[in-house]
Amino acid sequence: MNAVTWEQREEIIGLLDDASAAPDVRAVVVSATGKGFCAGADLRGGSAAGERVAGDVARTIRRGAQRFIAAVLDCEKPVIAAVNGTAAGIGAHLALACDLVIAAEEARFIEVFVRRGLVPDGGGAYLLPRLVGPQRAKELMFFGDAVSAAEAERLGLVNRVVPAGELERTARAWAERLAQGPTRALALTKQLVNASLDGDRAAAFAAEAAAQEINMTTADAGEGVASFVERRSPEFRGR
Repeated sequence: MNAVTWEQREEIIGLLDDASAAPDVRAVVVSATGKGFCAGADLRGGSAAGERVAGDVARTIRRGAQRFIAAVLDCEKPVIAAVNGTAAGIGAHLALACDLVIAAEEARFIEVFVRRGLVPDGGGAYLLPRLVGPQRAKELMFFGDAVSAAEAERLGLVNRVVPAGELERTARAWAERLAQGPTRALALTKQLVNASLDGDRAAAFAAEAAAQEINMTTADAGEGVASFVERRSPEFRGR
């Protein structure tokens, strides 16, 4: 069920960081093989020998689950989640941190922490209220019930639900469409939307103006304006 190990987390964090820096990478798809998307953290190798001291758990969360989710939120390219099956715990948060979420009809989302007597980590209490509001977020986290793909779409957790056989094709089509877009403008738009949920209007307006100032120095912005004036389709190159 693709329970994620520490090594896998580090590899994915590195890949997302590399994607941000690579001009030829224009979009990212996070997908999985098998029956599940991600069943959460792999806890089998998580308990080290020796006495635990104060601060160990918080440090582990900061270095592990929180860095993992932040890598998705901070990636400078659009990130699509293609959720093929169960996304539980940190697996659900991995999907929900993505910019766009496409789910197969069989997919389920589970805030499994309460079933283990745990507090949600990996940004769950940050992500969920921003997607569905505080009351719905508490319902999902307090009860830990499985949410079907159809219900997740109704709640606003996912963008689109498709038959399993169409998941890969749909995700690829969305990624290819994004890859033809103005990559830097998309990166700045992503930053603005994410930051807008944490600040006031004055800060959001100031960030918007600064982002547009930066964006107007890109070749794609020049191409977009030129294509409008010349009444033709733009050809963005991600520069």
